[in-house]
Amino acid sequence: METKRADIVIRDKDHPDSAYIIIELKKPRLKDGKDQLKSYCHATGAPIGVWTNGGAISYYHRKDPNYFVELTDIPAQAETLADVLREDFRMADLVKKFNEQTERKSLRQRIEEMEDEVLANAGVDVFEEVFKLIFTKLYDELESTRNETRQLQFRNTGQTEAELNQKIQTLFDKAKDKWEGVFSDSDKINLSRSHLSVCVSSLQDYKLFNSNLEVIDEAFEYLVSKSSKGEKGQYFTPRYVIDMCVKMLDPKEEEFLIDTAAGSSGFTVHGIFHVWRKILEDEGLTASHLFTAEKKPLRCEDYVRDKVFAIDFDEKSVRVARTLNLIAGDGQTNVLHLNTLDAERWDETADNEYWNDTYNEGFRKLKKLRADKSGYKAFEFDVLMANPPFAGDIKESRIIHKYELARKTSGKYETAVGRDILFIERNLDFLKDGGRMAIVLPQGRFNNSSDKRIREFIAERCRILAVVGLHGNTFKPHTGTKTSVLFVQKWNDVKGSEHYCPRTDDYNIFFATQRKSGKDNSGEKIYATRNGFLLRDEHGHEIVEHDLFNHENLTEDGIAEAFREFAKKEKLSFATDFFA
Repeated sequence: METKRADIVIRDKDHPDSAYIIIELKKPRLKDGKDQLKSYCHATGAPIGVWTNGGAISYYHRKDPNYFVELTDIPAQAETLADVLREDFRMADLVKKFNEQTERKSLRQRIEEMEDEVLANAGVDVFEEVFKLIFTKLYDELESTRNETRQLQFRNTGQTEAELNQKIQTLFDKAKDKWEGVFSDSDKINLSRSHLSVCVSSLQDYKLFNSNLEVIDEAFEYLVSKSSKGEKGQYFTPRYVIDMCVKMLDPKEEEFLIDTAAGSSGFTVHGIFHVWRKILEDEGLTASHLFTAEKKPLRCEDYVRDKVFAIDFDEKSVRVARTLNLIAGDGQTNVLHLNTLDAERWDETADNEYWNDTYNEGFRKLKKLRADKSGYKAFEFDVLMANPPFAGDIKESRIIHKYELARKTSGKYETAVGRDILFIERNLDFLKDGGRMAIVLPQGRFNNSSDKRIREFIAERCRILAVVGLHGNTFKPHTGTKTSVLFVQKWNDVKGSEHYCPRTDDYNIFFATQRKSGKDNSGEKIYATRNGFLLRDEHGHEIVEHDLFNHENLTEDGIAEAFREFAKKEKLSFATDFFA
């Protein structure tokens, strides 16, 4: 039998016959290396293991033969393992440790690792339990960001598994109290104590809050996509595509904003950040790397509470969206669990007691924006951004008969209509005259001869501002469907009105095509480099390689900047800030 040797073994001077720390250097992949490290620790009884490939490094405490938990470091010469586990740890310490990592695992990679090690066979709903843990850690980080002396609680510090379980459950309850309507009062973390210990250790040194919530968003996208999204043809929109749309439509503090197919609510969250930065600039303030966790001026909170709305029919997506919006709005959100296409049933939905407890406040505000108070067909929104599902048809005649685009040229109704087609009509109903929209659509809607009537329907009601063709890799790995973003402004012939857009048959349209994809053929992000090094923004975030917009003057001007010049030349009514 072949005898394998550990790469490095460190012994305790007081117990020279026993292995104290084992270091594994060989395996380039963490999972392979960790499996090897585990086998050595099992064989020797070493309580501490270290894995490194020369770039990344991970420290582990062997709690029993089956479970390893991550450590922040190994004991120094005068320290014991207990000292490392008990160390004080504030938000500043987490930021420092996180930034010092030369090659860090992404949050998604950490979740995948937890799935491999404990969650896959834990007999629990992985989405729910990971969601609870991230939700709890977000609360912990937020509280310690706003109170610099507060110790972070979401940490495995050597207490018993029962004590850790009680601490994390209590923290989860406090998070639920702060951000209501995401979990029920009776919800608890359902992981076993040993599994919870492993998961907390895996997540504790990862900083969730940054300047744009993208870290959290990507993790939620992974979880929701696994559990439900792809079945409905719904896919989260890459954040660089969202930011292009936001820059081109330029939502303002006084305007009402909505996403009618919200998913995780990326359009509204990034719209919020766009407006917030204007408010901070107006008040002479700057945004730090913890922008999303910091206390904001009252104007920022008022904007989220009163002006921003989102709707989605998928319950898990709504809860994710509410979480992100509750964080962004400091406890305020108007994210609603409704079927956008079936407004006839909204009142029936609102009669449900649980739904009413959770969503009534936002629904009440939404009703105030109706153009006709007797129903839910027309609204008065200034800006709408959405990526509706573009797979699957609506076949329910009760719904189809509400839509003009569902009629054949003969006047009869189709028996099945694409969801995205109905969303086009529904979204235009949400806009006031002069309101503007960005909507992601399958490329075929722009050039299929069979869809000519849809294009005529849009042109009759709107000025077509722009069409931006997205790269075929944009929605990979979920789908390779070619898509474009349509930008329109609803006609408004009232001179002197805020959103004046007089009807005309002869006008220019902005066309552009994305050349730099931002993703490879497998759907992995491609990051920009400079002089052989990854390009990062002022907050340390890696920048995706694309040509949609100029990222903080670190990349070249892109499609959004070209459109802004076009909008100024065309004297579009909403382009006033483009001259600044």
